[in-house]
Amino acid sequence: MKEENKNKTPGPNRREFLKNTGLAAAGFMIVPRHVLGGKGFIAPSDKLNIASIGVGGKGGDDIAHFFKSGKANIAYLCDVDDRRAALSVANFPKAKFYKDWRELLDKEAKNFDAVSVSTPDHTHAVAAYSAMELGKHVYVQKPLTHDLYEARALTKAAEKFKVVTQMGNQGSSGDGVRQLQEWYDAGVIGDVHTVYCWTNRPVWPQGIPWPASDPNVPKELDWNLWLGTAPYKDYIDNLVPFNWRGWWDYGTGALGDMGCHIVQPAFAVLDLAYVNSVQASVGSVYVGEFKRAYYPDSCPPSSHVTMKFPKTAKTKGPVEVHWMDGGIQPERPEELGPNEVFGDGGNGTLFIGTKGKMMCATYGANPQLLPTSRTSQVHVPQEYKRVPGGAEGHYAQWVEAAIAGYGNAYLSSPFELAGPLTEALLMANLAIRGFDVRVPKADGKGFDYPGRYVELKWDNDQMKVTNVDAVNQFVKRNYREGFGVTM
Repeated sequence: MKEENKNKTPGPNRREFLKNTGLAAAGFMIVPRHVLGGKGFIAPSDKLNIASIGVGGKGGDDIAHFFKSGKANIAYLCDVDDRRAALSVANFPKAKFYKDWRELLDKEAKNFDAVSVSTPDHTHAVAAYSAMELGKHVYVQKPLTHDLYEARALTKAAEKFKVVTQMGNQGSSGDGVRQLQEWYDAGVIGDVHTVYCWTNRPVWPQGIPWPASDPNVPKELDWNLWLGTAPYKDYIDNLVPFNWRGWWDYGTGALGDMGCHIVQPAFAVLDLAYVNSVQASVGSVYVGEFKRAYYPDSCPPSSHVTMKFPKTAKTKGPVEVHWMDGGIQPERPEELGPNEVFGDGGNGTLFIGTKGKMMCATYGANPQLLPTSRTSQVHVPQEYKRVPGGAEGHYAQWVEAAIAGYGNAYLSSPFELAGPLTEALLMANLAIRGFDVRVPKADGKGFDYPGRYVELKWDNDQMKVTNVDAVNQFVKRNYREGFGVTM
């Protein structure tokens, strides 16, 4: 590997890195620090001390996987809701507990090595960036951030602060994605020009008005801390712990929830990066005869977004990636038998090439060539080293890489890769939000909808939409006083 690349996780030459090294397949995926230390060097702890921000639900599952690696010590727990934190507190009784992540970082930074962030989307970036500034390695649940600006900032911060990073899209460590890469590299389906990605999400309320407030804030929940960066609103029931995903102030809709799992295979196979343009159509809710409801706080019940990417080193021309949610699916391939499952039924990714097609389920699992009989008939060399444990090994991969230190191990979803993926998904959300963005008419009578059905053109360097300025307000939020950070 060239000298200038030795401290970077794989970028444009990622395939060469994987093909020419045994890091991803070897039982030891890292070079231990005590080996690098030289004569007289005293080895540090063999375990990574982790502070976990957001420890209920998925956060609890994350830290359980870190602990399962055998190389992690769960040193600190942080959650705004005692109810959600109860199981993790019981499982790790020696871990000191905090409610406010800012207090945790301020008081305990010298006592841990790494931070896991598994909060609602609107807190991801501020917590992660604050930890990275302190030199802490970070694992952040998907999507990486709530806003486009934040995704770019975290991508740059990983290199600036020389910390080990991983996003929580575990399928990126799975064998399925690597099988898809090998088929494509071998030319089995020709040149891919179109990809379809779909999900049955949302499985939470969307396309609804903001409910009436509820004065009965649970005593275990610090509502002000939960709101964090978002504008202050009175408490409503059933928002916590899950239904926040459907509200723009906190979540990123179905794209944020599932896009990092379902679109990632296309990024890996085709070496996609930054998107050129997006266009959306969305499902509508009607409140009267021919009267379309206007609920700008809520994500829509369904959407179809077309993302256009420029030619890459792995394609002969531009690539269109279609995202569909709310149960919308692409046309069923004629090569698929009537009793065969399309993707995994509710979710999937379909690659259309000049010589054939291939598909997979969520997380890149169950890769298949079409017709499916080809899957067992076509044999290509295994060129991509597998991650021990596959998708389950995603957590241990980060733990071991953090112990090794920045630049000493291969990672499946470092921010170098996770950042551009997240940006593309959030750019797609700009089109979804832009569909309903409205501006007052010059005469003060009614509104215009400049983003509806319009293909949004993206200036990647300036990080702005060039043809519909009204949607640029969603590229970067204004944080609530006391909860923002400078990135």
